[in-house]
Amino acid sequence: MSELFEPGTINGMILKNRFVRSATYEAMANLDGTAKGKLLDYMAGLSRGDVGLIITGHTHVNLEGQAGLRQLGIYSDAMIDSLKQVSRTVHENGGMIAAQLAHAGMRGIGKDAFAPIGPSDVIEKDIKKASAMTIDDIKRTIKAFGDAAQRAVTSGFDAVEIHAAHGYLLSQFLSPFYNKRYDDYGGGLENRARLLIEVYQEIRQRVGKSFPVMVKINSEDFLEHGFTVEEMITVAGILETLGMDAIEMSGGTFESGKCIPSRGGTSKSEDREIYYRKAALAFKEKIKIPLILVGGFLSYTLTEDVINSRVADYIALSRPLIREPGLVKRWAAGDRSKASCISCNRCFLTLVTEEALHCAQDKKRHPHVPK
Repeated sequence: MSELFEPGTINGMILKNRFVRSATYEAMANLDGTAKGKLLDYMAGLSRGDVGLIITGHTHVNLEGQAGLRQLGIYSDAMIDSLKQVSRTVHENGGMIAAQLAHAGMRGIGKDAFAPIGPSDVIEKDIKKASAMTIDDIKRTIKAFGDAAQRAVTSGFDAVEIHAAHGYLLSQFLSPFYNKRYDDYGGGLENRARLLIEVYQEIRQRVGKSFPVMVKINSEDFLEHGFTVEEMITVAGILETLGMDAIEMSGGTFESGKCIPSRGGTSKSEDREIYYRKAALAFKEKIKIPLILVGGFLSYTLTEDVINSRVADYIALSRPLIREPGLVKRWAAGDRSKASCISCNRCFLTLVTEEALHCAQDKKRHPHVPK
């Protein structure tokens, strides 16, 4: 059996194989952020599909950090019963689950008291879209991440992942493209990384040394004056020294043109499937903690090569599992044909409807969910 299907360990968390479901916004929760049957059924299907670790869609740690409607919430103790249903559903179906903790920053959808905030003011056509965070805002946000991590532990999750990629709040602070501050949280990389480091330290203090804590970070922003590969490796090294357990590498933001995190269209050339291979190789030269690599994987041969050649320790999938939640199980059974996903990105258009996340190419909902 391929190394892809051998167990892996992240700070004591034993995973049945090297496949991870990368956090994907499902839009399947209730409007208050609590889980409902649709989301639980979806998680059950991923678990039955033998994904080694499921990472939830980004859960907002407070109301001003909400990125979209029907987003799963972790912002209040009132959410714990709902979150327990999510973790229990995954465990009962043989899976492991991590809660991704997130804050949308300037991309928040809140209003009035929960209006968007970020590293700097965002003004478009003389209209303020987001306000620069005060030091009190920053302290409150750090605590919110810590509270959320503690709720994840209480709710039976196996790990947490800090979302510091894709131009959301922590990614905004890391990037000089968004971060125009002149205080201790802006300017040089040490200052721009300060919020992420303080969030991690708060979470670690809350959950203890033995609970797995991971982070999702951009390989680079693919923006002029954005976060770079060299800066990513520096920040990863700092986090490794502080005790981070694993890093998931992605890339791009909503402003990154053709290099957005979910690039459209499949490539006829397999060597173009892996978006961040060069960055992963540079990472591996300096950083020893496990690397989870996401971005463009569709072919079994490439996933196997990435693991066998030690480019990464885990393979993360997003869109392929939307169309085919049973993909990992199919590959393990011997059918190694390419994932049926065509990277059209129409799945994201479904998020604005009550149908929520599903493959727009399929006439029937989730036909590949294992029974």
